[in-house]
Amino acid sequence: MTKNSRNTAVYKLYELFSSMRFAIGLLTILAIASIIGTVLKQNEPYPNYAFEFGQYWFAVFEQLGLYDVYHSGWFLTILAFLVLSTSLCILRNGPGFIKDMKAYREKASDNSLAAIKHSVELPADKVDPDTLRAYLRGQGWRWREHQREDGSLVLAAKKGAASKLGYFFAHIALVVICIGGLMDGNLPLKLAEMVGSVVPETRDIPQSQIPSQSRLSTANLSFRGNVTIAEGKSGDVVFLNAGNGYLVQELPFTVSLKKFYVDYYSNGMPKLFASDIVVTDKASGKVTEAQVKVNHPLIVDGVAIYQASFGDGGSPLSLKAWNLEAPQMQPVDIKGISMGSQPLRANGKDYNLEFGELRVFNIENMSGKTDDAAGKSLSQRMQDAREVKHEKQLKNIGPSISFKLRDKQGQAVEFHHYMAPIQQDGVSYMVAGVRSKVSEPFQYLRLPLDDKLSLDRFMRLRSAFMNPALYDEIAQRTTAKAMQGSAISPAMQQQFAGSVKWILARFAQGGFVALEQFLDEKVPQDKRQAVAQTYVKILQGAVVDVMNVADAKAGLPPVAMDSQHYRFLLDSLVGISALHDYQAPVLLQLQGFDQVQASGLQLTRSPGKNLVYLGSLMLVIGIILMFYVREVRLWLRCGTASVRLAMSSNRHNRDLDEDFRRRSEAIQQLVRGK
Repeated sequence: MTKNSRNTAVYKLYELFSSMRFAIGLLTILAIASIIGTVLKQNEPYPNYAFEFGQYWFAVFEQLGLYDVYHSGWFLTILAFLVLSTSLCILRNGPGFIKDMKAYREKASDNSLAAIKHSVELPADKVDPDTLRAYLRGQGWRWREHQREDGSLVLAAKKGAASKLGYFFAHIALVVICIGGLMDGNLPLKLAEMVGSVVPETRDIPQSQIPSQSRLSTANLSFRGNVTIAEGKSGDVVFLNAGNGYLVQELPFTVSLKKFYVDYYSNGMPKLFASDIVVTDKASGKVTEAQVKVNHPLIVDGVAIYQASFGDGGSPLSLKAWNLEAPQMQPVDIKGISMGSQPLRANGKDYNLEFGELRVFNIENMSGKTDDAAGKSLSQRMQDAREVKHEKQLKNIGPSISFKLRDKQGQAVEFHHYMAPIQQDGVSYMVAGVRSKVSEPFQYLRLPLDDKLSLDRFMRLRSAFMNPALYDEIAQRTTAKAMQGSAISPAMQQQFAGSVKWILARFAQGGFVALEQFLDEKVPQDKRQAVAQTYVKILQGAVVDVMNVADAKAGLPPVAMDSQHYRFLLDSLVGISALHDYQAPVLLQLQGFDQVQASGLQLTRSPGKNLVYLGSLMLVIGIILMFYVREVRLWLRCGTASVRLAMSSNRHNRDLDEDFRRRSEAIQQLVRGK
């Protein structure tokens, strides 16, 4: 190459791309990206990242492509440049390495041999080249000879030339691994997204209505997607996360789920799950039956089918609907299907009831907590009347159903209800959670159950609280008990009865919150605690009469007021107050279900996987050759009265010093005829 050609821009780019510093820089960036891709969970739905990082950092990380590092454009570009750089490096330095591997340097001069660090001239009585050849042959050396014009003979030998193959193995391994990464990174798909021929779908619409620009054919090079299939159902597409949206990947076959199996530990945690599936090829009709387990995939036409998860496949549900706005009405039985939606009409308004997943097992922390006495609200003081300390414990509390109730304006409130009674401190409750935003945790309320583990008595008590027509009778009974216990004087009967009716009405209107608002607005701060305690005592006494009046109206005998039943009434006050924040016209109580299980399968096509495996093997071989195979060269210049021995190695270490000493002694003995 001429001097002028080396000054051109093309040559300078060639020098840059084929240089070691450029390749090391790319490898450093890839190492940092790999750390990010390992620490930050990849390919999650974008709302999860927005909730975790906040809107600002979510947008920053999105622009950097950190949510799908290994398929981001900049990562694939670095891989492509690394392939180019390593390939140019091989082309640039490979011929010299090959030439050096083949060369024996048998024409080395006396001066160059003498200049080698490990070189010595040995006197000889008689030099027999055949003896030296036999020695080299016996020691496993390969050599070439050169007869000089002065009559001397040079034997040039070498061992370990394969160490230079390590260079080729290591560099070619990088190229192979990067090509495999580019294949699995699906560079053609990224280019298609850049030019707009492939556009992720962002709408929540049926799979059959997704347009062609959001669908990928079976010829797509690489993909990794998930599909959930219920027992007895089939699927022939998978969904791929694509930033703010998703893509639909067509499969060359149909996957049908015959049966799903799951075993649980005693605490309800799953220990084994597997799926019996049938794979039917769309083109040939070939049927493949197999069972897939975790880490035991089925591979069909280059697509690996993994057992990834399991869940609800749309189970028929039986529920009881309690009308909260018309508590005097009897509950209504309704039917539904989990993972489905249906219309619901309540109190003249139309809603859409959207069921979520039915979870048969729920491992929850059933511990309670106690608070300091200072600074408690009225509702907290009420709760103190029946709260008991207990230790933390984890247990399976049985099935639960989640659902959303959406009004005509599209506003939805989400609920999470448990089916089985949950016991705390020997008392059974129905637990129901509610939240108005997905980003918020559920707020749970506990509704006490009666002796038959039913909500009937609680709802009957609540209905009596909401019925002003019963207040006079309730106030009379409460006032009579207060008179009998000498809690009030005869002159205070009318005033006390009025206070009872006012507290009942205020509590029915808004629970403890309504009473606290009145205290904050009307009562001086220094008297609020005393007045609040009075309200609590009146409620604690009146609730017994409310229950008795409610039972009498229903034609039921009064319940013996022992500690257990009184605890039920106090819990009911807390539950009635909490229902004001429930944000729904009806309370749905799960009565039963017929479980239909679903299997979560992950399907992947990774054509570059085998290349990555091959490249990794080549890299190991290259490292072994470079670091554990030592190239050694030896020269013997045979003269009339002396023999010069010279040795060199690609790595100078103590082994070479010891080897040179031994070779010198052995050859000294040979040239002396011993």
